Amino acid sequence: MGNIRILIVDDSPFIHKTITRALGNDEYEICGIASNGREGVDMYAALKPDVITMDITMPVMDGLAASKEIMMKNPRAKIIMLSALGDEKSLNEAKTIGISTFLQKPFKNDDLIGAIQKIYGESC
Repeated sequence: MGNIRILIVDDSPFIHKTITRALGNDEYEICGIASNGREGVDMYAALKPDVITMDITMPVMDGLAASKEIMMKNPRAKIIMLSALGDEKSLNEAKTIGISTFLQKPFKNDDLIGAIQKIYGESC
């Protein structure tokens, strides 16, 4: 099995570093980092990552709108929603879009790795 290719979509450079460090082994490849939802949609189309980590609250286009656009293009896209909020309305909207994996910030490295392994394994 090759590396699991990850696209990070988050407006926080701290989260970019946190995820990159957490996935710093040979099983994972950070194939792109987007700092807003619009960039994330464009990078998804160009890079075709295996898994996307998607923040909810971002400038230009939020994570829910970006996820909806990605899921319309590819209903099998694997998206892990990351949020410090954890509010029911956002979680329900994400579920309606087709996202079933959520992590609340701050998250533990093992939780992120477990979520990636689970969602990636569903497609294999």
